[in-house]
Amino acid sequence: MLDGPAQLKMSSVLLMLLLSTVNAGTLLEKGSLRREARRLSCVRCCGPSEEPVSVASSRSTRMSYDLTYSVPKVQPTIDITILKGEKGDMGEKGITGGAGKAGERGLRGYNGRKGQKGQVGPPGNSCKLHYAAFSVGRRKPLHSSDYFQHVTFDTELVNLYKHFSMFTGKFFCYVPGIYFFNLNVHTWNFKETYLHIMQNNKEVAILYAQPSDRSIMQSQSLMLELQEGDEVWVRMFKRERENGIYSEESDIYITFNGHLIKPAIE
Repeated sequence: MLDGPAQLKMSSVLLMLLLSTVNAGTLLEKGSLRREARRLSCVRCCGPSEEPVSVASSRSTRMSYDLTYSVPKVQPTIDITILKGEKGDMGEKGITGGAGKAGERGLRGYNGRKGQKGQVGPPGNSCKLHYAAFSVGRRKPLHSSDYFQHVTFDTELVNLYKHFSMFTGKFFCYVPGIYFFNLNVHTWNFKETYLHIMQNNKEVAILYAQPSDRSIMQSQSLMLELQEGDEVWVRMFKRERENGIYSEESDIYITFNGHLIKPAIE
């Protein structure tokens, strides 16, 4: 048995040991909690089909991510106008490409101007056309100015099927056969009158009147057998004397007539 002072001393020692044990346990518990918290902060929650990522790989990923965005990218600025060179020569022409598809049809254009009237065309079947007739006149007098001078007419009296051309002053035969022609002129005082009725380039009849102190009407008539394409016309023939025929604007003194008598094919 211990006396009183010895028991008190022992109790003090036991109390100190108990306190130290409690403090050590508390420190150990705190250290384990800290390690548990640190371990839990590094673990990634995952689904049942995923595997947990190791702490080392998560740390490496985080470090690489931090480094990528922490280092700024420096992009140099280059003035393109300084580096631009002179314009080069034109290159050779390339190979012609294939033809493209036809485009859509465009809009209709404006109507053009009306053209000039064309010459009279040939008639239809000559077997069905057995008529030809013309009668033309001249209102202006005419003086011969050359050795041969073509006589034209300015007034159309009858021109069936337009076989007589007012532009050329010639009758064109479209229907072969026998024709009758008649030329009437008015002579001029003290002037000679000398005209030819022509078949193509050959004179076939002459209308002549000697110079006189008075003017008279002079006429010439004949029949001709014409082939298709033959032309009949009138020309003035100048000799040593002055040649002329007379007419007026108000009256017709000069006429040239012709008509078909009998066609070659009936």
